[in-house]
Amino acid sequence: MNTINYMERFRLDKKVSVVCGGLGLIGKEVSIALAQAGSKVIVLDFDKEKGKKFEQQCKKDKLDIEFIDFNVKDMDSYDGMVAGIFKKHRHLDVFVNASYPRTKDYGEKLENVKIASWQENIDSHLNSFCLLTRSAAELMKKEKIKGSIINFGSIYGVVAPDFGIYEGTDMTNPGEYAAIKGGIIAFTKYAASYYGKYGIRANSLCPGGVFDKQNPIFLKNYNKKTSLGRMANAYEVASAALFLSSEASSYITGAVIMVDGGWTAI
Repeated sequence: MNTINYMERFRLDKKVSVVCGGLGLIGKEVSIALAQAGSKVIVLDFDKEKGKKFEQQCKKDKLDIEFIDFNVKDMDSYDGMVAGIFKKHRHLDVFVNASYPRTKDYGEKLENVKIASWQENIDSHLNSFCLLTRSAAELMKKEKIKGSIINFGSIYGVVAPDFGIYEGTDMTNPGEYAAIKGGIIAFTKYAASYYGKYGIRANSLCPGGVFDKQNPIFLKNYNKKTSLGRMANAYEVASAALFLSSEASSYITGAVIMVDGGWTAI
């Protein structure tokens, strides 16, 4: 008779989780999901007013979520930040990179992207994910924590965009995004290999499009490309993050988990 309590393996009681970019569309849902599973959640983001409001709302819902004002562009602060969290809470079990830093001119067509803009987006997005992964993993290694690191990739780190879905709109998909998300996926596999002997897991979570009241023409075009005929809801992505954070995924590392409604299967 099986004596394993499978539902308990999804619990995060007595764990401390960090969600970088925890005020974003997906980041918020990830933070809530991990907190509902019993984790203390530290939300890192840069909007103080929005962050404190979110923290207060979560406390009313009896969710243990704490906001910390944090700028991913301040790369010299990474090691000190994770060390400070561990010193205060004596745990750092889950680290989620879900931020989406970008320049004001982000979203230009490839031929119009300025070199300085390209470099800044690569630095603030790709490099922050890689270096925060290193900071979190090194802390886990030092403190002998068999933790889980989740880096948000994208379908566009795995396959190229179908630019036909943008026809009839002023939307496009930036070239920097493909370079960033492809790099994140590759580095996450590297981290899984590098830190695996310490029991530290690293996985890429790759959502497809998430519904956020987009242009109706785009929505119609996009939905036709998915097996399920629709975009994701943010909570559906958060559910996958909860799985990767928990012991339910204890033998999964270096994986690329697609949450895309079948987009990359077709």
